[in-house]
Amino acid sequence: MLRLYLRLISISLRSQMQYRLSFLLDALGSTFASLVEFITLAAALTRFGSVGGWRLGEVAFLYGLVEMAFGTMDMVFSGFDPGYFSQQIRRGTFDQFLLRPASLVLQMFGSEFILRRLGRMAQGVAVFALSLWVLNLPWTPGKLMYLPVVFVSTVAFFGGLFVVGAATCFWTVEASEAINIFTYGGSTMLSYPMHIYADWMRRFFIFVVPGALLVYYPALFFLGKPDPLGLPPFTPFLAPLAGFGVLAVAFAFWQIGVRKYASTGT
Repeated sequence: MLRLYLRLISISLRSQMQYRLSFLLDALGSTFASLVEFITLAAALTRFGSVGGWRLGEVAFLYGLVEMAFGTMDMVFSGFDPGYFSQQIRRGTFDQFLLRPASLVLQMFGSEFILRRLGRMAQGVAVFALSLWVLNLPWTPGKLMYLPVVFVSTVAFFGGLFVVGAATCFWTVEASEAINIFTYGGSTMLSYPMHIYADWMRRFFIFVVPGALLVYYPALFFLGKPDPLGLPPFTPFLAPLAGFGVLAVAFAFWQIGVRKYASTGT
């Protein structure tokens, strides 16, 4: 299965590299757009000093971590992007995946692998590295081991949202705008300290769609900051449970959608 996945990815990469200038411009455009967003944020924080008591370096820590994770997810889970997947449903081309003697999930992972997302990932790495340089954090072995766990868990969380959006297309055909509120909108929201939002929003993104458990609470642990919301001390360590829990629920919902799929008849 791994060889098949790598084979599918290589086909996708070769097709993208047929127009190398277009690929380069897309990657640079993605990087520039994200960079302008962070420069605007940095300018505002430089002027006002902090947001919710968090200074530029601390907000950059959140921002960089979210950008790295979301960019990675957007590349790896491209086949489940609701905008892409809804086209497969409308055109009837999803039926081709069902007829092939291979894992459906594996085929979806291999159907799209958008390499230009490397631009967003690189920008996230740069901002995250800048935050580490500004903050000069004291790293312990526990923190060093937990950081990649948080990163992978955040990728799984956003990937689960993509899978939910794709599965919703079995009933609604077009669900990209609704799910974008939680994916692209959620990535922007998680780039800021959670305690600056209204109480109902904090509760929603802690107990319903647990995005705050993936970035904000682990950041409190890494930065050595107290929890202003007063949740239990083990909360920063729930990232793996939240991230992979969302992904597991998403694939369970996906299986229900596949069983309900009736084809377009084309």
